[in-house]
Amino acid sequence: MGHLGFSYVGLIFLLMLFVPNIIWARNIPEGYSAEGESRVLGLFERVGEAAASCCALIFTDFNLRPWSPWCLWLVFSFGLMVLYELWWVRYFRSERTLMDFYGSTVLGIPLPGAVLPVAAFLLLGVYGKVIWMIIAAVILGIGHIGIHLQHYRECLRG
Repeated sequence: MGHLGFSYVGLIFLLMLFVPNIIWARNIPEGYSAEGESRVLGLFERVGEAAASCCALIFTDFNLRPWSPWCLWLVFSFGLMVLYELWWVRYFRSERTLMDFYGSTVLGIPLPGAVLPVAAFLLLGVYGKVIWMIIAAVILGIGHIGIHLQHYRECLRG
């Protein structure tokens, strides 16, 4: 279920998530519009964002603990967040077009701006054995990945 308290690991993950998004919001690619996004996917995304953010901060189960093989879940989760940061660096160095944002891959992973953080938070939930984070990550994934996929398909149509 999870032990309540403060998770510094969760805070680090949220900073890794929010800082590049804040920078992006100040440099939105030309042609980007949230118009036409599915309201259902948007609802899933917002609920998932709120739930994952709360879970990341309030469950101490995500904090570091003595090394065991189970800690590999945290290592993999953090690795996905590092890949997410590298994807942002690549995006910010690009021409910052919609196709740069939605059409790139990282190590063959499509839609890395959506897939990598969702997968990282899912694995963080596994590491902490916090079912609420796992559920939040699934809800977030449905909305966030779904919206990115919708935008990507629009880019392909031109």
